[in-house]
Amino acid sequence: MEKKLFEKYERDQITDDILREASQLFSKNYGIWGKEAARVVGPFAKEVGRKYRERGLAVDLLNQLRRDDDCIYGIASSHAAACLAAARAFGSGIEAIQLGFICEHAAAILKASPIGYIKDAKVRGELFNPEVTHGTVSSVDTNYICDHTEPLEALENVREVMDWPLGELIEGYEFLVILEARRLVRPKSPLPAA
Repeated sequence: MEKKLFEKYERDQITDDILREASQLFSKNYGIWGKEAARVVGPFAKEVGRKYRERGLAVDLLNQLRRDDDCIYGIASSHAAACLAAARAFGSGIEAIQLGFICEHAAAILKASPIGYIKDAKVRGELFNPEVTHGTVSSVDTNYICDHTEPLEALENVREVMDWPLGELIEGYEFLVILEARRLVRPKSPLPAA
């Protein structure tokens, strides 16, 4: 029997110990922070250890963040799997991503972010500038410096099975996904017994 237990912390409940553990989990399972990287994982950490990947845990974790009154969700990540999980949890999957929606709303959403490095990030890619020639489509320049070996391998694996709409991953950039929230439909009354 498999059991899943999630703990959710509000911003004021996050301690230095929680951030330290999250950063260790991040470095061990996701990417190695470069010497220039001065950031700590944002207001919450969502990392799934390697042996637990491809079981839907990231989607389950992200679903814990859903709120009925949210209408837009977004993620900036250098990892294709994180983008896939967010698109699945909050939208209708990466195949249904609306690039026009991202283009229309990205700058305002980034500017309104309470997270400093996201607020200061610049949108990048041919979605925002058709003259871009390096292959990015929907990215954000966060100056995120880390070892991209594993994220690039993951991106290659994704491209083997599906079209990847967000383009190339450039050093210092992260993919940008912004989605209109898929509404959770709840019946107004209990369903009749079958």
